[in-house]
Amino acid sequence: MDEPPSSSSALNANVLVLNRHYCAVQVITVRRSLCLLCKGDAEVVHCENGTYATYDFASWIELSQLRRELNEYSESDDWIVSVNFYVQAPRIIRLLEFDRVPEDGVKFNRRNIFLRDEHRCQYCGRQFSSRHLSLDHVVPRSRGGRATWDNIVCACLKCNVRKGSRTPQEAGMRLQRPPRRPRRNPMITHKLNSRKYECWRTFVR
Repeated sequence: MDEPPSSSSALNANVLVLNRHYCAVQVITVRRSLCLLCKGDAEVVHCENGTYATYDFASWIELSQLRRELNEYSESDDWIVSVNFYVQAPRIIRLLEFDRVPEDGVKFNRRNIFLRDEHRCQYCGRQFSSRHLSLDHVVPRSRGGRATWDNIVCACLKCNVRKGSRTPQEAGMRLQRPPRRPRRNPMITHKLNSRKYECWRTFVR
């Protein structure tokens, strides 16, 4: 019998969290989701063939074992190896006693700006890792530019130095797209493009 693929990074994969009414509220790690499942504070929501079913943690372990025995798993699945069994990393969980809905605002921080701009310099259009990106004020701070969604963009170090304390027009540089406040958590938008997290689309427009 073939063994399902397991990964040391499986515990750091992402899980979409739903409130009691199946409304998406946040994204957490598999490690955190397993803690909630073990304590009985949440259940797994498993999507398949256009529908979904819910499982408590014991039932989810049983289903994982059955899928392992039948070789029913894909390369996009993450698996966690324990001493006695394999368990499939959940992609969605539902909090059993949590009713609140997320606030309309998206947290304004460096990570979310990078995700909004897809780690792409908004001047040259190239993608970079986070350590090779900086944040640029479109209207410079020396001109009264504020640190807001519509005035901060990702910029590679070279473009940021080239632009300096000028506006894009003064520097002869063109923005790839106007910066705007995201309508939802950029992490969710980013993950929806991955096959691994496509099941999130059932609960996220």
